[in-house]
Amino acid sequence: MSAPTVRSVPPGRVERYLLDQLRGGPLHFTLIDPEKSPGERAATIARGAVGLGSHLILLGGSTGISPAGMGAAARAVKAAVPVPVVIFPQGPDSISPDADAVLFMSLLNSRNLDLVVRAHARAAPLVRKIELEPIPMGYLVIAPGMRVGEVGQVDVVPRDDPAAAVGYALAAEYLGMRFVYLEAGSGAPEPVPDSIVRSVRSAVRIPLIVGGGIRSAADARPLLAAGADVLVTGTITEEEGLGDAFRGIVAEVGRARVG
Repeated sequence: MSAPTVRSVPPGRVERYLLDQLRGGPLHFTLIDPEKSPGERAATIARGAVGLGSHLILLGGSTGISPAGMGAAARAVKAAVPVPVVIFPQGPDSISPDADAVLFMSLLNSRNLDLVVRAHARAAPLVRKIELEPIPMGYLVIAPGMRVGEVGQVDVVPRDDPAAAVGYALAAEYLGMRFVYLEAGSGAPEPVPDSIVRSVRSAVRIPLIVGGGIRSAADARPLLAAGADVLVTGTITEEEGLGDAFRGIVAEVGRARVG
């Protein structure tokens, strides 16, 4: 058995790690679904992604991920990679103490108050008890929204309405959230429009994360040029593995960091 990987990020320091890394330019996060890729399979994907240049592993994606399933994936991935392992939660039941942090995110444009704040009120005591680092985040769904728009009972931001996205993003910043995430939806045919990314980036001072529908370097390039601080990919990894599309996206992020 090989020696365990020495991890470079102490517990409780994920946000500091991200801010330090962002000083060098944009970042890439790999999203892995523990239900579709449990345990050691998640670790294998994470090891390959980080080897290609991804900066953080997100665990989430399906509804109904159990704490046991999340914990098994988090333990396996943490043993495999030196970067943070962060929960992308589907609710309080997907939280595990085995990760480094959790995206403590409010679904800003949901009609369901559970997803805006009530679920957070139920989860907060557990997050405190298990000493899991919360990363406060505003989560905003842009059309088409896909499954997250349906499950999240979202009034999606139209793709031709940057002003609406700016209003939500500024509200998130003024409410004290320290990151904002623009989401087109897993499997979206196109990513968030670069016009929306550019408008939000020019308005807010907090880091801007963009995900959904990013399938190629050609998709990634205008988002980075518009000011995205982080790109998140998940679907292409599930569908194609760490192939040319994934490598191209990570390479674009790397070029933006060098530039």
